[in-house]
Amino acid sequence: MRNYDLEFLKRFSLVIGFLVLVTLGLIIGAAFLHRALPPEVDPATAKRTENRIAPVGAVYAGSTGAAAQAAASAAAAAAAAAQVAYGGTLDGSVIYGNLCAGCHTSGAGGAPTLDHAHWDARIAQGIDTLYRHSIEGFTGSTGVMPAKGGNPALTDEQIHATVDWMVGNLK
Repeated sequence: MRNYDLEFLKRFSLVIGFLVLVTLGLIIGAAFLHRALPPEVDPATAKRTENRIAPVGAVYAGSTGAAAQAAASAAAAAAAAAQVAYGGTLDGSVIYGNLCAGCHTSGAGGAPTLDHAHWDARIAQGIDTLYRHSIEGFTGSTGVMPAKGGNPALTDEQIHATVDWMVGNLK
């Protein structure tokens, strides 16, 4: 072998030796880190721990507790009904008389009055279109219909009932 071949082998051996040392260092470091991680908890052990620290019992307040729950439930239902317009009624005539009559009796803002001359073309578009325009609002060439008649507290069911009442009471 020539001299430069021996020199190459020495340097190549040093590089390989260095890489072997780095690899061994990484293996030892990974083993150390692996031992430092907490072991995985057995599900049976976790269940036993949960059972051990669970409360022994619950407080029973007798009929007083039941009455308090019923009263709280009734108060929540009353508060929810108070949030809905007109007490949540689905009587179209009540809603029409309190909200819709202002425009649909006089024709204010281009609102159609309750007669077939104004409604037949609208009814021909379909009841779903009437519902949608009543709920979402509508601006047409003849006038403006505010969303939910200007009362956002009305539910969709109340709007449907009122539209049905109005279509049923055309003259």
